[in-house]
Amino acid sequence: MSKKPLVVERLYDAPIEKLWQAITDKEQMKNWYFDVPAFEPVVGNLFTFTGENEGRTFLHLCEVKEVTPLKRLSYTWRYEGVEGSSLLTFELFEEGHKTKLRLSHAGLETFPQNKDFQKENFVGGWDYILGTSLPNFLTDQQ
Repeated sequence: MSKKPLVVERLYDAPIEKLWQAITDKEQMKNWYFDVPAFEPVVGNLFTFTGENEGRTFLHLCEVKEVTPLKRLSYTWRYEGVEGSSLLTFELFEEGHKTKLRLSHAGLETFPQNKDFQKENFVGGWDYILGTSLPNFLTDQQ
């Protein structure tokens, strides 16, 4: 697997402040992303959440690494009991009355290269989250 990060970009018909709230407010996050009760957009904040793949549950262990309000949020993304660590970065760009979100997920090649951690799983997951779940949430918030 290449060391090139997975990058997904989407344009949303929403102001940048609304997107920032969606990616940094744990109450909003649980409606489109994951339930992350300990999440705070503060550098050094440690939080966990669970995700599932084909009936298997994985505990995600994360630490906030960068917070630039209305622009950038990044945190580590690894799994309990699994080798490897990745870095997830959300970047926001104003485009008129719309907002472009660029997600970069670097370090996927550090995870075991089995069916649970194949790049295609991440591509499909982020495509659903950013292409379906987040737009539906933003529409419901209008």
